[in-house]
Amino acid sequence: MSLLARREAIVVFLAFAVAYFLSALLRAITATLAPTLAQEFTLQASDLGLLAGGYFLGFSATQLPLGQWLDRHGPRAVLLGFLGVAVAGCLVFSVATGFSGLLAGRVLCGAGVSACLMAPLTGFRRWLDPTAQLRANSWMLMTGSFGMVASTLPVQWLLPVAGWRPLFWALAVLLVLAMGLLAASVPRWPVARLAGSVGSGVPAGYGVVWRHPYFVRLAPLGFFVYGGMVAVQTLWAGPWMQRVAGYTPLEAATGLFWINLSMLGTFWAWGLASPWLLRRFGGADPIMAAGLPLSLLVLAGILLAGEQAGGGAWALYCVSCTFVSLSQPAVALAFPQELAGRALSAFNLVIFGGVFAVQWGIGLAVDAGMALGLETVPAFQAAMAGHLACCAAAYAWFLWRGQRHNVVQTAIP
Repeated sequence: MSLLARREAIVVFLAFAVAYFLSALLRAITATLAPTLAQEFTLQASDLGLLAGGYFLGFSATQLPLGQWLDRHGPRAVLLGFLGVAVAGCLVFSVATGFSGLLAGRVLCGAGVSACLMAPLTGFRRWLDPTAQLRANSWMLMTGSFGMVASTLPVQWLLPVAGWRPLFWALAVLLVLAMGLLAASVPRWPVARLAGSVGSGVPAGYGVVWRHPYFVRLAPLGFFVYGGMVAVQTLWAGPWMQRVAGYTPLEAATGLFWINLSMLGTFWAWGLASPWLLRRFGGADPIMAAGLPLSLLVLAGILLAGEQAGGGAWALYCVSCTFVSLSQPAVALAFPQELAGRALSAFNLVIFGGVFAVQWGIGLAVDAGMALGLETVPAFQAAMAGHLACCAAAYAWFLWRGQRHNVVQTAIP
């Protein structure tokens, strides 16, 4: 398939961006709704944790088959089918009368929006040149940050006016409208051509992806640094601000709002700067190698500052981690077009595995530290120090593998 003209590429990007905005809003909305749901359904903390995890359960369960379907059927057909599941999930959640209904709705929502980033990135691998791919990836992540911002204070303002059930009816309608926009805007996939390519020697399955030297090189960064960034942004920044820095709940919620807003601005800036940076450094790998030590230094500074580190410090940490976002389009470019969907979905599974592991691991480490007699602040510092060590090891692995192997680099023609 030939590259898209500029005007067509913009329309296609906007269609995908609408869907990804809604997926990010759906992912984060339960944090805002948690007090309301806990009161109405008498939910315990463990219930709320499982409800939040239900989204990621549905999301993760689809990643491996999703990659094969994207390579075979293309972004348009796959995303339209998946968004239909998300519509059903919103409706199930909106009419739930108990915890089981809420959980079923969240699992369906997670599964239904699980293609909202992988589908456009797979399409961009065929439809855009390498520079445009990296820019489009940054701006797609920007729309996700915008969705997370929209899930905080705007949802809180709407709750007393509309109630949480009508909010999910509205989300279902918006998802249907997004499906119409995708159907009208996104090109069809050349199925016949892809089938011929596979028959010409492109392996089936994921073995070639897992064993690829470049995938092996980037996987620890995806797991610990990328996954850790999302884990902090979506969970641990809040408890740190309240239990370590002494924020009130409202102050912590405001801090999270500004963290998400800073991420939105950062990804917008990445989209503007990436063409110049790629020309200046010659590829994504040198940019990540030069920039990621900043995130390690910021996290080390947060540990030393302890109670003095608040929302601004965690915003700086999340922003400094965004160098790792270049890894997703870099992975896609390291594989043939016919394997892009599988490569991206496999890497996304690594990232979300990291989100789960870091979220749970930090919690276990905090509890273990307090069980051993540490106060709250030192327990949090010790847990975050463990995360810092894992991120530093992943960065060292990235550098070492780059020297040891002549791997594929993301370069501008």
